[in-house]
Amino acid sequence: MRLLSHLLKRFVRNGRLTVLDHEGKRHVFGSGENGPDVTIRFADKKVEREIFLNPELKTAEAYMDGRMTVENGGTAFDLLSLFSVNRSGLAAHPIQKGLRKVWRTLRRSQQRNSIPRAAENIKHHYDIPPKFYRLWLDDTMTYSCAYYTAPDVGLHQAQIDKLRHIAAKLKLEPGMHIAEIGSGWGALATFLARNYDVRVTSVSLSPEQIGVARARALEENVADKVTFLEQDYRHLEGSYDRVVSIAMMEAIGVSNFDNYFETIQRLTKPGGFALVHCIGRMSPPGTTAPFIRKYIFPGGYVPALSEVFASLERTGTWCADMESLRLHYYWTIRDWRLAYEAKREEAVAMMGDRFCRMWDFYLASVELGFLHGSNFVFQMLLSKQRDDVPVIRDYIVDEERRLAAVHAE
Repeated sequence: MRLLSHLLKRFVRNGRLTVLDHEGKRHVFGSGENGPDVTIRFADKKVEREIFLNPELKTAEAYMDGRMTVENGGTAFDLLSLFSVNRSGLAAHPIQKGLRKVWRTLRRSQQRNSIPRAAENIKHHYDIPPKFYRLWLDDTMTYSCAYYTAPDVGLHQAQIDKLRHIAAKLKLEPGMHIAEIGSGWGALATFLARNYDVRVTSVSLSPEQIGVARARALEENVADKVTFLEQDYRHLEGSYDRVVSIAMMEAIGVSNFDNYFETIQRLTKPGGFALVHCIGRMSPPGTTAPFIRKYIFPGGYVPALSEVFASLERTGTWCADMESLRLHYYWTIRDWRLAYEAKREEAVAMMGDRFCRMWDFYLASVELGFLHGSNFVFQMLLSKQRDDVPVIRDYIVDEERRLAAVHAE
């Protein structure tokens, strides 16, 4: 424990961390104030050195493998809450500084999403059986940041309000043709078709998502208006009145930003515009956390706004509107985590214990990243000309109120 103790003494200042090493000896770190009190146990000596050398990745793997357990009824969320309120201490440690320097050097190769590799990366996350996601997502099966008119409005209502919010921003008219980059499980496409009498062509690289989305379109009687294609957005052809991309930009990698915005321009008719919804960071450009990169979203990256706007400048794209949703994803993931924990026994029976321990770690880490870290969500309206988007935002609120009045779902 000598090396790891050196790290933990510098790292844990708020709250208290008690470590029971592989011999049962107790090691206590932290003030016991301004944070949770957590006890963990190591099953073997090797895990101590692994965590010292790569704390962000190896802590997660030790938890997934059961070589590190949270004692006294504690959870991964409790442990990560302690990490979260001490995050500045970890970042300042020389070992972690060195690791992050290496990650920054390698980040473009880690995010090199060629068309074949992009398909593999998307399938890694989204081709988990849809019945697993159905356990804890709301009935819309929307797997992206909801829109909370109040923190306690409830997940399903917040996802409906998110669909309304996006639809209102698009300023749709009957007969328009919409391109959707990243279909999810089809909720937005079918919502737009049902409520606006528009056509939607939607692409995804996930066969599981495409299958669910096509079934949804049939069930909602809009299969004649909505086309779901299993293909890369870079292969999408045609000219569209609107282009919409929800939670897709995070998957393309910083090297592909220019191509992404150029593709959106190519797909958008003169006078039309696009909506992009993406996770961002308020901090300078960085890297993807190693646990997320290896196990959850390979090839993914959450951009700094400086990287996004630099690409818009290079591609000659107008950002006609930008909205920052700061706590909305924290509330969303909080509700996902609570719904998942309520169904965790079913999840273990379906997916196995190690997978569910991975999911424990994933949901807790991203929730806390939106609460104590630098992450947030932004929505941009993009156009070729400065006046393609209405210059006054009142139209958005007016349309949201109309959709609420007619109970559009």
